[in-house]
Amino acid sequence: MEKTGRCLCGAVSFAYEGAENWRVHCHCESCRRQTASAFTTFLGVSNGQWAWTGATPKVYRSSPGVRRSFCGTCGAPVAFEADRYPDEIHFYAALLDDHSDFAPQGHVHWDERVAWVTPADDLPRKPA
Repeated sequence: MEKTGRCLCGAVSFAYEGAENWRVHCHCESCRRQTASAFTTFLGVSNGQWAWTGATPKVYRSSPGVRRSFCGTCGAPVAFEADRYPDEIHFYAALLDDHSDFAPQGHVHWDERVAWVTPADDLPRKPA
């Protein structure tokens, strides 16, 4: 089944087939600063299973080997790619058009979380 997502204005959109590789909440400082949120939620999709279906996003190289894609019109972040994950892209789960069957599997970079948010779930919490 194909899943789709888009940015705030709809200019940048994506689609992918098959199951996600994983689904996690990320608490790292760079993701928090990019999204101006306490944490963000990603899903990993293997290369070859996804495509941009709208405008190609702009790319910001936030650190060596890291590329963060965003809409050039509305500024919404749409994806994360890193040399350390060469075979997949990470989409922001909140951009999914239908998220009714989406369920995160855990928290990553838990050691970088903000002190004023404590998720009430019992998902695994990994320091990195």
